[in-house]
Amino acid sequence: MFLIVKINGQLKVFIDAFQNIYSISADTKIVSKVLEIHLFPKFFEFAKKYNYEIVLATHQNWYPDISFVSKSNPKIKYAVDLKTTYILDEYPDFCNGFTLGSHGAYFVDRKSEKNIQFPYNDYMGHFCLGIIYSRTELDRLEETKIYKLQELDEIPSVIHNFTFFACEKWTIASDKSGSGNTANIGSIQKISDILSGNGVFKNLGEEWFDDYWTNYGKITIKDKNGNPKKITSLPEFLKYRGIDENLYHPRAGKSKIQGGKDVE
Repeated sequence: MFLIVKINGQLKVFIDAFQNIYSISADTKIVSKVLEIHLFPKFFEFAKKYNYEIVLATHQNWYPDISFVSKSNPKIKYAVDLKTTYILDEYPDFCNGFTLGSHGAYFVDRKSEKNIQFPYNDYMGHFCLGIIYSRTELDRLEETKIYKLQELDEIPSVIHNFTFFACEKWTIASDKSGSGNTANIGSIQKISDILSGNGVFKNLGEEWFDDYWTNYGKITIKDKNGNPKKITSLPEFLKYRGIDENLYHPRAGKSKIQGGKDVE
């Protein structure tokens, strides 16, 4: 059994049943799980207050992380995905980004039960609850080791500077896939845009988000040289649909100062 210790809003250590104290790794999977554990008491408090049942995803890779189901009317369901990501050291106005669920089977077939807790159309809304944090510089952290209790205040924190956000997932969506070869929807990355819900579909709405990601990479057009290509950008998709391309809300581009010049 482990106890997670947080001091002054900073994650510090694990303490086991034998009172051994271990520093926490900066590994993003470990950090994400620790943050989620801290949030769960609040979820149960919210559910109790508003008479909802919490249904956790049956399998690790299922969507969503949490389903809120009304006890008075079980047809009322809300999907909540938990997202954690870190601020980029070289681009402090941007975070590493995250995925917003699959645009595969259950997204296309809204009655599908594949890899989803309840069919997509059963949910009245799809939300993200996220945490953006700063990482302590790795060269300032020691290797994981065992400490004494009196050393607790001296142990370096792996993360700090938390920013919380909650929003409908379409409002922070990008028009790019979020993770290599897997069919995941990517998020925007500029922190102020995430907090304001300024995703690429801002001027279009959720219906266009659904339409675009349902058809992502499935529509073939010709490029300027007459060669076939798949539509994988929102401006191309809007043009194909005969919609004003200016309704696309561009993603903010990252830049940093290098040799006196801004570079991407």
